[in-house]
Amino acid sequence: MKVLIVEDEVRIREGLIKLLEKIGNEYEVVGQANDGSEGLKLCKTLKPDLVITDVQMPNMDGLEMLKAIFSENINIKAIVLSAYSEFEYARTAMRLGVTEYLLKPINLSDFSLALESIRHQIAEDKKKKPDKVGTLDQILRDIISGRLEPDDNILDYLEKTYAISRKQNFIILFDYLGNQYEECVKKEIKDLEQSLSRYKENSFCVVDLEYRKSLAVVIYKYKSAADFERWIQYQLLQQINDKAAMGYTVAEGINEISESIERLFPYMDWNISFEDDVLISYPKITQVQTLFCVYPQELETKMKAAICASDLFLEKDIMEKFKSSFKDGKVYNPHEIKECYVRFIWAIIEIAKSVGNVNVRDIKQQKLLDRIMNAKIRAELESVCEDILKMLKVSESSTDAETLTVRRTKSMIHEFYNTGITLDEIAAKLNITPEYLGTQFHKETGVTFSAYIKNYRITKAKELLVGTSLKLYEIAERVGYFDPKYFSKVFRDVTGQLPAEFRKSSK
Repeated sequence: MKVLIVEDEVRIREGLIKLLEKIGNEYEVVGQANDGSEGLKLCKTLKPDLVITDVQMPNMDGLEMLKAIFSENINIKAIVLSAYSEFEYARTAMRLGVTEYLLKPINLSDFSLALESIRHQIAEDKKKKPDKVGTLDQILRDIISGRLEPDDNILDYLEKTYAISRKQNFIILFDYLGNQYEECVKKEIKDLEQSLSRYKENSFCVVDLEYRKSLAVVIYKYKSAADFERWIQYQLLQQINDKAAMGYTVAEGINEISESIERLFPYMDWNISFEDDVLISYPKITQVQTLFCVYPQELETKMKAAICASDLFLEKDIMEKFKSSFKDGKVYNPHEIKECYVRFIWAIIEIAKSVGNVNVRDIKQQKLLDRIMNAKIRAELESVCEDILKMLKVSESSTDAETLTVRRTKSMIHEFYNTGITLDEIAAKLNITPEYLGTQFHKETGVTFSAYIKNYRITKAKELLVGTSLKLYEIAERVGYFDPKYFSKVFRDVTGQLPAEFRKSSK
């Protein structure tokens, strides 16, 4: 994707370039501009796929530049950045066809999500479009995505063909599918159409919003919005996918459909806060009162002990108790629930790293953070928990390259490490010379016998330091060191911390 950055502050331009590099190598910055007039010239010559622009700039601001770009039918996508939170700026940007509007300072997660949305929009644009006006769902999809602003011809066509008047209200039913979108979107459309067809005297159109992993149902003919909302809550929600989140709002006129969805979408994560299926109705949802959200702190301590003991069944049990903390019939703010998930999972990751239970290279914490904070339904949060439990599994099996001798040596180390067992003693049990065993062990494992047993003892010591309240000399004895001072020295050589410091930082 070719990207043009229009921003009068040099440090922000450089920061955006670094963010793009961090998110992925599929973004190429082809140009930079100090103001809107320079940006307009570069758009004409460079023809970027995406322009990222500030609002307030000298000579020509970002919105004026976009008006000029779109008036000349230059086909680009835009992300508008602003330090101003007034909705009028966002409204103006939306009317220009801009779907992504971010406030400074820019959040990496929001920026990444905006780029992903733009990617999907570009992919949608590349799909074959019908001649002339197109079908109703295509018209509505283009209106919702900001690619089409209804002119008189389109409005006349809608009124003549579908009896949709220019100033009527529309009920918007928003169906968020999340990670299950690809596997069940076709069935969901079918179920929605069958269920809505049973409601008397209504006309609707289901619009597939792939970039949102959602469906938007635009109901343009109905008797009573209040009756329809009650029917959705008490009947429709019982008939369709129970893992989806359903939202409801009313758009005052066809030009307000896109803005109404944009206002509703941030509130879809309130589905996480309720026990049973609840319709997220905007603006009613903004009036919900919540309680302070917290999970039992002892769960962290118990999970740390379970990780240290490599007790997978206990880890699963504690994770279930953590998830159940937010299912007690009380209403919590979904953002606070997500923050609890972040704190709990980050605590798990840190202790797992410290005791060697997880391969650090497998953990992409930025992606985990995005998954949690962008979640709209509980299933998305709980899938993160499942992935963390999979990461906690520690394989004790040896590689195929290891001989029986080395595998038996490791087994004896794991069984007798706390007795001070030596290379000579193991060699004698295996009826081979210590020299041969030491050479073979180093050749197959990549570490010496003494380094392996030392690291194994320190790993077990970490588990005891975090998972128990044993005194230092007791832990030293349990891992095969009979001099606590020598044990402390070895522990510091390996970890960079004294045992007491490690215990304090871990807890």
